[in-house]
Amino acid sequence: MTAMHAYGHEWACQLIYNPQLITGLGLSDGEGTERLWSRFIKLIGIEQSSSRQRCIWLIDRQVTSVGYEMQQDLGAWLKCQMRKGTKEQGSAAKEVLAGCDVPVTELQSQWTEQQEAQLSIQAHKSIQLKELDSVLALQVDLDASEHALLATCTVIEQDSKEISLKTLDILASMEHSHTQLSDKLETLYTSLNVQDRFLELDGVQLDFVRILLMARDLKINICKRAVGSFFEWDKLDQAVGGKDKTLGTKLHQQTRKSIAKCQPALMAAIRRFNRYCEQLEELYDPAYAILLPSPLPTKLTELRGDPTLLQDIWVSPSEGEMPRWLEDVAVHDGIHALLKHDQCHEERWCLGVEADNMCEWFGAEMCAVKLALQQMEDSPFFLLLQHRREAIQELMGQWPTPLASSVHYAAKANEVVSLAKSLSGVAPTAELHWLKPVICPWPLEDLANNEDNSMAFEINYPEDDAQGTEEFLLGDILEGSDANDKEGEIEDQGVILPVVTLLWQLPHNLTSDPIDISINSLIVESNTTTCVRPPADGFPQLTFDSKDTEILASNEAQLNDTCLNGSAALLYSLYFPIHHGDIALFSTHDIPRIWYNATDDTLWRTMSWTNYWEKSMWILPIHRPSPCGHWVMCTIDIALRRLFLFDSFAEERPWKQEIQDIMKLISRLFMIAVTKNVVPEQDLGDWMVFPVLLHATQTNGYDCGLWVLAQIAAVLRGYKITGLREEDMIRFRRFLYTQVLRVPTIIV
Repeated sequence: MTAMHAYGHEWACQLIYNPQLITGLGLSDGEGTERLWSRFIKLIGIEQSSSRQRCIWLIDRQVTSVGYEMQQDLGAWLKCQMRKGTKEQGSAAKEVLAGCDVPVTELQSQWTEQQEAQLSIQAHKSIQLKELDSVLALQVDLDASEHALLATCTVIEQDSKEISLKTLDILASMEHSHTQLSDKLETLYTSLNVQDRFLELDGVQLDFVRILLMARDLKINICKRAVGSFFEWDKLDQAVGGKDKTLGTKLHQQTRKSIAKCQPALMAAIRRFNRYCEQLEELYDPAYAILLPSPLPTKLTELRGDPTLLQDIWVSPSEGEMPRWLEDVAVHDGIHALLKHDQCHEERWCLGVEADNMCEWFGAEMCAVKLALQQMEDSPFFLLLQHRREAIQELMGQWPTPLASSVHYAAKANEVVSLAKSLSGVAPTAELHWLKPVICPWPLEDLANNEDNSMAFEINYPEDDAQGTEEFLLGDILEGSDANDKEGEIEDQGVILPVVTLLWQLPHNLTSDPIDISINSLIVESNTTTCVRPPADGFPQLTFDSKDTEILASNEAQLNDTCLNGSAALLYSLYFPIHHGDIALFSTHDIPRIWYNATDDTLWRTMSWTNYWEKSMWILPIHRPSPCGHWVMCTIDIALRRLFLFDSFAEERPWKQEIQDIMKLISRLFMIAVTKNVVPEQDLGDWMVFPVLLHATQTNGYDCGLWVLAQIAAVLRGYKITGLREEDMIRFRRFLYTQVLRVPTIIV
């Protein structure tokens, strides 16, 4: 019941009741009642026309049959739990713990902090979920009508040779009415959230708050719909592999119709939620200190295994440092592995107790049967008792495991014979044990010479064939017996990524950029107007607002995306005579498109202008939104298949997930280029990843964007690492400010 309670309620209930998150239950999932009930389903049809006494008798017979069958399979079940349970899962947990590079004590403290935080937070209850359901259902109907209207227009325009003006006016009127209805529906959707309910968001931009609250309510709706869809799929798949009975044609069709009816609304909600995530990323200001939500996969198979599905959306600023259990993927995986490791230890102890109980039950049952056979030789039940004894003796070949070997069962059987005879009152017969003779060869001449001497010598007895019973530690048996047996893992990935090896050491031939920033060029006059640079060197139009120029003019302001992307484009044009356009400079908005599962058309539309397939080097700036915003950069060497990571804080931990996103971006870009027939199909091969910094060069919290631009300048100039130091950042900031004011501009 605890497991059913956990699965039917929210995450806080799972922290308390879920068997896989609490101690004491080992690897049990708490669904034993459900498994027993599944064995009774076949009786439902029979008992509909049976009396009450008949129903009770049928249930009793079925339980007896199930119990006997499970009793026969106890030995196989123990072996399976030892092999697939404690051994395989325990080994996998140890590998994860060794790979996460986080001490066990730190993981334990982080798990305790996570429990305290998630059990103490009072979540805001949405009072508009019913209204949100209605609006989403209306949105699905509106989308269907839009597709039908477009299809009708296409058919009429293609099939009709002569179309009257009246027909065109009617179609135009219908399209106009549909557009107005869509706008009204969006207004209705927006009106469901009230900003006054969240006073802690005072001072945050209104559009950001509105989208954040809508995303929060939509996430709750998506969770409800997704969990319901998962249950429907489980119902369809319950007979896969013969593990359960099939639904039947009628129930199967009803379930599929229910899934087909609910799936469009779920997909529409997920797409809308991902758009909200993208809008929040664009409107985000690090001063808000609010953790941004992560986008959701658009495939049900990926959505089911996505850990962010059940995560709540933060609607209040985070105070203090962001906890590692919330932002660090390594800590998140390490906590899961730590819990699994502890559960494997509990399961070992439980299996040991179960094996001891089985051996004790075997001895007690065999003793009772033998005693009954000795006392009831003339009873009509004598034949049944003999069959019972034979059935119990068969267990000696089925139940032995490394926890209780066949020697234990043989010794228990011998004890049973003696105990049964003593209880029956039969005097035990004396047994004679013949000893093997001991032959000691000795030379006769030595015996004659040493008759009078007292001698001491050792007698070497022949070794017995049978070995005595030994006691083994349960942990030694489970961990040592099959320590070297490992099975391959099957990875199920949507995009096949190249093999990537991360070496946290500086690469060879690391050249430093001896850039010289002229002091004379740093004296400029302030300018608060908006500067617009027309398209140049393959880049689109650049716009610097007064707010952006003020950030560059300030000595302690963190750069935003406009400052970083625009300044990088200016550096690209400034050093164009050096790199000759052989480098593709990407935007900070490109890697988030991988997070939001952007389509191939979107990636091609937003990145094809760089002609990346013709470049041998790519520059990819990245923004880390949490906890307070940080700029990093990755240089992608296509020819050498190398990734060079730059982080002014020289942190290794956050790169593990970002490297996967970068490789996914590279793979998708090449797949799109092959699809567009601009490059031939090719194998990306194996990649190596190196950092260009092992020690932090930044000590403040606002110069990270400047360091990224300095590194971009170094790569554009043909070097691997910037030669600037922290004391040069103020001059470099003014150098960038000068570049913004000195390029050809249009003042608006």
